[in-house]
Amino acid sequence: MIKLGDFELFISHPDKLIWPDVGLTKLGYVERLARIGPFLLPYATGRYLTTIRYPEGIHGTSFYQKNCPEPKPDFIRTAQDGSIRYVVLDSIPALLWLGSLYSLEFHVSSDEIDKPLPSAWMLDIDPSLDVEPRLMEATALVGELLSSLGLSAVPKTSGATGVQIVMPIERGPSFDDLRRFGKFVSEYLTAKHPKLFTVERMKKDRGNLIYLDYIQYYAGRTLPAAYSPRARPGATVSTPISWEEVGRDVKPTDYHLLNIGDRLLAQGDLLATAPKQRLAPIISGLPKQ
Repeated sequence: MIKLGDFELFISHPDKLIWPDVGLTKLGYVERLARIGPFLLPYATGRYLTTIRYPEGIHGTSFYQKNCPEPKPDFIRTAQDGSIRYVVLDSIPALLWLGSLYSLEFHVSSDEIDKPLPSAWMLDIDPSLDVEPRLMEATALVGELLSSLGLSAVPKTSGATGVQIVMPIERGPSFDDLRRFGKFVSEYLTAKHPKLFTVERMKKDRGNLIYLDYIQYYAGRTLPAAYSPRARPGATVSTPISWEEVGRDVKPTDYHLLNIGDRLLAQGDLLATAPKQRLAPIISGLPKQ
């Protein structure tokens, strides 16, 4: 049983190992969700949620869940989009309920439910290699280019093998505008560092290059929410990091459910304090596609 104030949630099979390599049980997982929930919720609330469920733990069969599971508790709100009724992840009880259903990953839509214009720009740095020793070098180069344009952003580990660059922006540019900007950034870096970057969509055409994916951040598409756990060995978590950490060549595996709570207690959410950038003037100077 989990108790938070008046809220109580029965946890079946509390001792089931979800991440066997680190000894993390189902109850331990839900308890950790309760701790990081206040930091995760701002990046999920108001967006369409897709979870990935692993009823037998990370080494078992998994499936994507878009439609709200049934039966649902009264505290779960939903939002309809076409034929799909999504869970609106806007409360700690909702998060813990999903966790009790073995939802180990929380992927959110780039677009918001009731706001047509995006509030951020994102670039997905996606290595072709499972272990990419140049990942932070690549991340730093993206940051340096943005800085040269007078822009600041926050790197966020994906919790898997890559990094997403997140830039909160003043609303105004459309998703198509942001894609133009992402295309400019990605093609410039690929031309300048052809032995490091690629913009090839097909994985078979990338070799060992790092893919700059400016396509994924778009209405109707999803990326892992900040502070979402990932169903990978080590119980990794998608974590905003500092540019100083990038310079120290940290690894996505450095941030996980066993240490993320203490990290947030010590330094808070690096993404929450990032200032909104005025991207519209720069986009207006880009060539039309």
